[in-house]
Amino acid sequence: MSGHGHGHTPAAWTGVIISFIGFCVASAFIVMANPVGFWAGVALTLLGAVVGGIMRLMGLGQAPKTGSRPKAQPQNG
Repeated sequence: MSGHGHGHTPAAWTGVIISFIGFCVASAFIVMANPVGFWAGVALTLLGAVVGGIMRLMGLGQAPKTGSRPKAQPQNG
């Protein structure tokens, strides 16, 4: 895994692959003029986002950034 924060995690890859397959399904059914298949592809695309989010919550995603803002120092006065 890369430490550069570009989404190189199992959660990101899984979500993108599922969404890509859904996009391909929806595109194919648009060409075939089949609305039911198109909406199934759209649902699959959205499922990719849900699966990626669940995997991230399970700890398979990128760790949140820490230390991006300095802590406020208490004022003595």
